[in-house]
Amino acid sequence: MSPTQPDLGSGRITAATRSAALHRLAEQRYDVIVVGGGVTGAGVALDAASRGFRTALVERDDLAMGTSRWSSKLVHGGLRYLARGDVAVAWESARERHHLLTTIAPHLVRPVPFLIPLDAATRAPLAGLLAAGIYAGDLLRVASRTSGSDLPRPRRIGTTEALALAPGLTTDGLRGAILYLDGQLEDDARLVITLARTAAAYGADIVTRCAASELTDDRVLLTDQLTGESVTARGMVVNATGVWAAEHAPDLRVTASRGSHIVVRAESLGWPRAVVSTAVPGHFGRFVFAIPHADGLVHIGLTDEPAPGADGIAPPVPAADEAFLLATMSRAFARPLTSADVVGRYAGLRPLVSAAGGGTADISRRHLLLTPDGGPITIAGGKLTTYRVMARDAVDAAASRLGSEATSRTRALPLLGAAGVADLRAVGAPRALVRRYGTLGAEVCALVQDEPWLGEPVIPGRPTIGAELAYGVLAEGALTAADLIERRTRLSLVDADRDAAMATAGRVLDWAKSASGSDAAYRS
Repeated sequence: MSPTQPDLGSGRITAATRSAALHRLAEQRYDVIVVGGGVTGAGVALDAASRGFRTALVERDDLAMGTSRWSSKLVHGGLRYLARGDVAVAWESARERHHLLTTIAPHLVRPVPFLIPLDAATRAPLAGLLAAGIYAGDLLRVASRTSGSDLPRPRRIGTTEALALAPGLTTDGLRGAILYLDGQLEDDARLVITLARTAAAYGADIVTRCAASELTDDRVLLTDQLTGESVTARGMVVNATGVWAAEHAPDLRVTASRGSHIVVRAESLGWPRAVVSTAVPGHFGRFVFAIPHADGLVHIGLTDEPAPGADGIAPPVPAADEAFLLATMSRAFARPLTSADVVGRYAGLRPLVSAAGGGTADISRRHLLLTPDGGPITIAGGKLTTYRVMARDAVDAAASRLGSEATSRTRALPLLGAAGVADLRAVGAPRALVRRYGTLGAEVCALVQDEPWLGEPVIPGRPTIGAELAYGVLAEGALTAADLIERRTRLSLVDADRDAAMATAGRVLDWAKSASGSDAAYRS
């Protein structure tokens, strides 16, 4: 086994590649079989494949089906963990932010300004503490070698500049703001899709709608969810199933914490151009964020509440969570938000993990690696920002079981579509496509040249075009209309748009079946 070179002209995941992979899983032995298609599982598949291991990823539903699509879409540099005194986690987060921002995914991760308004709720003592914490966080930026041109130093700004960045802020008692920069993801689900495609470019087989059971250290029973057929696949098994990890790891204890978000239109908050951070009263270091996105929507989150027994795929947002987010964020703006402003809502479950027998003090946001004799390697917990470290640790364990000395390459491995700022500006595609696909935006744009009707917006007033839906089928493994509007795009975030988006997605899916010459694995 030796490191492979990516086939940059491929990396496509389709119904045909899925079918071929299922046949190989039944007949051939793999080095590594990853169970779980979230950010951790996709990261494991890429790490393993890029080391030269024969790799397969299996997911019982779709890529990014659970928690990995329900984050705040931020790549934190560790400030929130520094405030809690967890320097190790903060440092790890700062390093991984650097790699994502500069090398791994500069087309999907970009700097975003954060504002902490200095208003009636942030009097001098609190403001001083917040500023001290932010400047301490900047030391992590320096230590991680992130340049000031990529992430400028924090500074205090005056009222005029604060209002230019967030015109809707209340001026009552406003005396400026603290301004700092952190990382923002274009889309968390898109990161997962891109990781999986990059793994495929390095030779990994990616199979969705394939349930895994009876996991051991070197084999797993796989059941095709479309046909009902089952096969036993052989290879070192890595359990990366997130909140479901304990189902395959009896020594693992998972406690779910719900992070709720609400979605409002940008005009409701005066079209902010920065993330507005509002301190939660009585909780130092805890904030609610109003996060603007390029599609004219603002995501407001998040909560941190125990959620035993909640739906891991799409947990509902309780009315109490929505009320808390509305009330907390309204403190910072001149126009209070009401439930009438909410156009969508979502929540994700964070898996907080500990080994069996540990107390509640052992439950943390760090990741946990388990390598029991006769059982699968299990990687669980952690954060989206540090997915790469989790993947590296899991594949290190697999490499040890395989007797291989192959080491991780992913710290300096760009994902498909990655490029520097100048190269991205030169891509022959609309800016909205380049923001979401990087250099691959040209491939999406080419579909419009062949089929002009695919250039029309799926929903009037929103930037997503039909070609993105078609590309999701022809290159990104989407098998259903729901895959297209919920994970290849985020059209489903606005409740009122869902039915129209589903109808268009169904039409595009039918067209893609014909264009690909096969409709065997597609479902409307």
